[in-house]
Amino acid sequence: MLRVENLGVCRGAKTVLSDVQLELRPGEVLGVLGPNGAGKSTLLGALCGELQPSGGAVLLDERPLGAWSGPERARRLAVLPQSSTLSFAFRVEEVVGMGRLPHASGRQRDAEIIAAALASADAGHLVGRSYLELSGGERQRVHLARVLAQLWPGATGQSLLLDEPTSMLDPLHQHTTLQAARDFAGRGVAVLVILHDLNLAARYCDRILLLDRGRPHALGTPEEVLRAEPLQAVFGLEVLVQTHPERGHPLIVAR
Repeated sequence: MLRVENLGVCRGAKTVLSDVQLELRPGEVLGVLGPNGAGKSTLLGALCGELQPSGGAVLLDERPLGAWSGPERARRLAVLPQSSTLSFAFRVEEVVGMGRLPHASGRQRDAEIIAAALASADAGHLVGRSYLELSGGERQRVHLARVLAQLWPGATGQSLLLDEPTSMLDPLHQHTTLQAARDFAGRGVAVLVILHDLNLAARYCDRILLLDRGRPHALGTPEEVLRAEPLQAVFGLEVLVQTHPERGHPLIVAR
């Protein structure tokens, strides 16, 4: 399990994240919401070890994150950053295969996993194409397949961190991506996903952390967090919160 205690992060003299208490639970999708500059990507950077906390601790199975070796940690924790770039003309399946580097599962098994991960990201039809020839949304789906392949097939004890994975995607593939995250959670993986779309968060997340100016404003179920008062307080946006007529989760409409 990945968790943080009293997490704080500074950039220079400025505190950009503080007082965060959080645990990622097996089988759960945790959404992180907040306006630009609220500290969402900073939180993810601390959770994956890219950023060093200025206070508190990041623990993976009760061991400090820095105590894990690189390959050992990579088999337990996969991260999809906000932007992933490659400047070489790798084939799509080679990019996805990079997710298998921490493993020694053999070429045949790796090929099976690469194909399955691409299918989960609805990117199987891109096999054989150069990464550099792809659109932005296609590249994003290929990188999603890469991090899925890194943890495939997904199990309790693993964590998947996704930073705005739907930002460049059309509506269909926004749902495809978040359903893939939900499927991994269904296998016991703890999933954290940073989102801007409140309604996608309401549909796919079990819990939501609402950040405001580097501090937690609310943490709870979508029904507890996605209410008119906290959304106006954090985003400055007046909304109507209704109940989805078929699924029953909150449905947010700007006034």
